[in-house]
Amino acid sequence: MIISERIFKILQERGISQASFGKMIGLSSSTISDWKTKKTNPSAEKIMDICTALDITPEQLLTGEGIDDDFTKHNDMEVSFEDKEMLVEYHGLGEEQQKRLMAYLKTLKKLEDLENI
Repeated sequence: MIISERIFKILQERGISQASFGKMIGLSSSTISDWKTKKTNPSAEKIMDICTALDITPEQLLTGEGIDDDFTKHNDMEVSFEDKEMLVEYHGLGEEQQKRLMAYLKTLKKLEDLENI
């Protein structure tokens, strides 16, 4: 589940309209609607406003912990600020760019594994 999907899930559960939510965070309802129709995510600058308005933590918004029905904690590894920042940037990309980035990361990992043989 991407960030915008989590936002809409919370809005629906709490009975908050897109227009009301937009006023809470200083965005137009059309911008919020774009997140849903274009499957895009809010800008990194709006994450804290969103979390404050929805009374959730940035970690919950980014990872889905406590929000996603299928969330399972992979391990107790510490997540650094840089890790969170990378997630925010990743979710700010369009779907095609996300796919490209994932392919690049997988290729980079394979190259690293080959170098360690």
